[in-house]
Amino acid sequence: MENLLSLNDLKRETLFELLDLSDKIKNGVTNPSLHGKKIALLFEKPSLRTRASFEIGMNEMGGICVSFNDSEFGMGERESAADIAKVLSRYVDIIAARVNNHSDLITLSNNATIPIINSLSDLEHPLQTLADLMTIREKKGELNKLNITFIGDGNNVSSSLALGCALVGANFTIASPKNYELPQSIIKQANLIANNNDWIQLVRNPKDAVNNADVIYTDVWTSMGQDQERKDRSKAFKDYKVTSEMLGSAKEDAIFMHDLPAHRGEEVEDGIIEHEQSVVFDQAENRLHTQKALIAYMIG
Repeated sequence: MENLLSLNDLKRETLFELLDLSDKIKNGVTNPSLHGKKIALLFEKPSLRTRASFEIGMNEMGGICVSFNDSEFGMGERESAADIAKVLSRYVDIIAARVNNHSDLITLSNNATIPIINSLSDLEHPLQTLADLMTIREKKGELNKLNITFIGDGNNVSSSLALGCALVGANFTIASPKNYELPQSIIKQANLIANNNDWIQLVRNPKDAVNNADVIYTDVWTSMGQDQERKDRSKAFKDYKVTSEMLGSAKEDAIFMHDLPAHRGEEVEDGIIEHEQSVVFDQAENRLHTQKALIAYMIG
């Protein structure tokens, strides 16, 4: 695996190797040594979990982490993505970039001589899906044939989750309002991985989507950079709030997931995140373990 720009860059066996290594790291069976190895973080968008998990993870493995925000590198304005990639390739062993435009990740990867990790783009959020799948497997014991339901926007989080579910053999249903569905490119990729042209279940009514669900997942209605759309999005998603009634319509042992940050009372009813069926903060913790495993796998 040279880069991780998309979940589509992972083979099924590699994904499970990463999940197994993540489990070992979390349970103290192993702590990979990356002494002398260096990672650069490029963040065009703010971050809590991604930055903390990378910086702490590298420190725990004996490596070095340097972080830059947008004002310090100004990709495409102060300095080209190609030049950034070429310069940092001389300094560090791997780059994790959190960008506005996925095309910049491709430019970085085309010009770097070191691996590039997608820490979030407008198309995908593969790091979140690694932590999600680890969490689901912890709680359910397996991934194959589970019914995973996403309520809300066909955004970067749900796109990566769809691809991840296809890789591990889980079933994936997404309920989205009109004009906010998963991109057709993601649907085609996921169906191809699953070897089934009708594998992804696309529905409108969220109440129908949660029937028989093992996992109910949601995300904010308005992501970073979409503030001008907030009014329209609030109107479009008004019936897509995850409620205790929805949770009650799923399987009795269903779990609730959210990648955070959350807008309580908007996409999720107050109290659901703290509900006994919620695994939201386990997800957040597992960002640390899966990202340590990924870095160790790529440059260890």
